[in-house]
Amino acid sequence: MKILNLSSKNGIYSCNVYFILGNSNAAKGINTLVDVGRDPSILEKIKQTQTGIGKSAVEQVALTHGHYDHASLLPRIREAYNPTVCAHPASVDGVDRLLRDGESLKIGSQIFEVIYMPGHSDDSICLYCKSEGVLFAGDSHVVPISASADDIDKHGYVDALIRLAQKNIKAIYFGHGNPLLNNL
Repeated sequence: MKILNLSSKNGIYSCNVYFILGNSNAAKGINTLVDVGRDPSILEKIKQTQTGIGKSAVEQVALTHGHYDHASLLPRIREAYNPTVCAHPASVDGVDRLLRDGESLKIGSQIFEVIYMPGHSDDSICLYCKSEGVLFAGDSHVVPISASADDIDKHGYVDALIRLAQKNIKAIYFGHGNPLLNNL
C-alpha cells in the first residue's frame, strides 16, 4: 500500500489529504482519497501521480467526518473524477456508500475496518488496516474541551478508545499534523 500526503503548507487551513494507491498500482487496488480537505492544489498533485494504466485517478473518497476542513473540496473532486464517496451516515450530502461501525472497506489494495469514533463529531470514523497496522484517525484524537465526560461517554467515545487500544497499530495518520510512524 502506498500512502501519499497531498497536503501543502500554502496558508490555506485544511486537513491532511491522504492518497492511497494499491501495491505497484495494481489493477485490483482502489485509488482512494481519505478526506479531501479544502486546498485546490491537491487537484494538480493528483494529476501528477501515477495511479495505474486505464484506471481513474480517484476511484473512491472516504471521509473521516464532514467538517469543512475535511470535505469542502468534495464537489470539485466529484466533478473531476466521479468517485464513490463513502462516509458515516451523519456526514455530508451526496454520500454513495454509508459506512457503519465494523464494516469493511477496500482502500488501495488492503481491507480496512470502519470504527465509529464519536467525540470530535457525531460522524467521526477511523479506518484501520489490520494487515498493515495502519490507522487513519481523522480528528478522532481531538476531544472537544467543552464536552463533559458524561456527554462523551454516552456517545461511545470511551468504548471506541478501548477497542482501538486492543488493535496492533503501527502507524497513525492524523487529520492534522504529522503521522505517528514509530514507537507505538
